Order: sequence, then structure tokens, then C-alpha cells
Amino acid sequence: MSLAPLWCVVPAAGRGTRVGGDRPKQYLTLAGRPLIEHTLDRLARHPHIAGLMVVLSAGDALWSGLSELHGKPVRTTVGGAERCDSVLAGLDALPDEVADDDFALVHDAARPCVRLDDITRLIDRASGADGGLLGAPLRDTLKRADAAGRSELTEPRELRWRAFTPQMFRRGALSAALRQAARDRVTVSDEAMAMELVGHAPLLVEGAEDNIKVTTAADFALAEFLLARTAS
Repeated sequence: MSLAPLWCVVPAAGRGTRVGGDRPKQYLTLAGRPLIEHTLDRLARHPHIAGLMVVLSAGDALWSGLSELHGKPVRTTVGGAERCDSVLAGLDALPDEVADDDFALVHDAARPCVRLDDITRLIDRASGADGGLLGAPLRDTLKRADAAGRSELTEPRELRWRAFTPQMFRRGALSAALRQAARDRVTVSDEAMAMELVGHAPLLVEGAEDNIKVTTAADFALAEFLLARTAS
């Protein structure tokens, strides 16, 4: 299925204080550059991404002012209190030429190691379905803990996946799903959850497990290693 180039919404309004430091984690240095710049650079290199909509917190004084990357436009808008609020703000701010029936991508600012061929696979497969997301099947034994941190039982891992980004849905359908979740006062943890709640079944597309979300200080060292050895 042939698609027009897609815009990608990058929510980056979070505070990310778990890592420590004097700034949100997306602005902490990774391999000599702010983390978010690695992520945006990787996305802009994909031939099927038309532009980037970065969603910032109000009064963000750390944003570089970047307006173009690899010949692709980089635009910004202001997000909300939760990630889902920021994603909706980003969708609302997309250019008018992005129709409600057009697909859009959403990608975490803290996932700089996504592989270009995984993005291609997601676009190719999810465009023929009800939208979809990158992920990976659970391979470890899964335990349920009690309140004291003891292993209470072993959960089945069959049919269970870890969810990654990018996630890809039609602009109008995802916006409507996020608005419905807000009306229902449900804080969704990702775009696929919003779509599931209104009856959609997003396609899970397996991607590389090194598409890590940088969350802790230790993740920065791992991400730097991965960036050095993966160019796509």
C-alpha cells in the first residue's frame, strides 16, 4: 500500500526527574548531544517521514529552536499535564494538509535507538490494518509479586508483548480516541490503549529489542553504546 509521507508527533513535555540532574531527561547529554536531538535526527532520516511535531512544556527554555532537520520541517506546540494530553495537542497542531484519514506516527522523545528498518516495517504493515505499534513478545518468565515483593505466582507469557514506539494510527481516529479517554477520565499509557478502549485492535509489529526507552541513569550508557553500533 502506497502512502503519502507521514508526520511524526514527538511528546517531549515530561519532566523526567527519575534520572536526576537539573533538567528533564530529554535535555540531558547523550554522546555529546541532548537526548532528544538523537531521537529527532533518527526520525528525520527516515525517507517516509515528512516532518516532526515536537510537543513541549509551556515556557520550555531548553528547546534549541530547531526548525529543520535533514530537509524536514520541525514544528513545536505546547503540551499538557499527561503524555496523552501532549499527543492530542501534537495531533491538533499538525499541518492542515494532514487529513483526518491520514496516518500519523507518535514516538517517544526518549527512544533514540529506534531502527529505520523497523519504522519501515511498521508503516508497511500497519497501513493495511487498523493502525499498529512496534513491540516485542515477552521472552522472560513473568512473575506476579505480592505487597511484600515476594513472588506470588508465575504468569503466562504467551500472547504478551512489550509495547514500543513509534505507534501509527489515522489522525482523526486517534484524536477521537484520546478525547474519549479524557471524557471518561482514563489516563492512557500509550496511543494503542486509547484505540483499544474504543474498540480497535492495533496490529503488533515486532521490532528490535534495542529500541529502549531511556529512563534511568544506567540507560544513558546503554543508549550511547547502541547508538554507536546501530545506524538504522
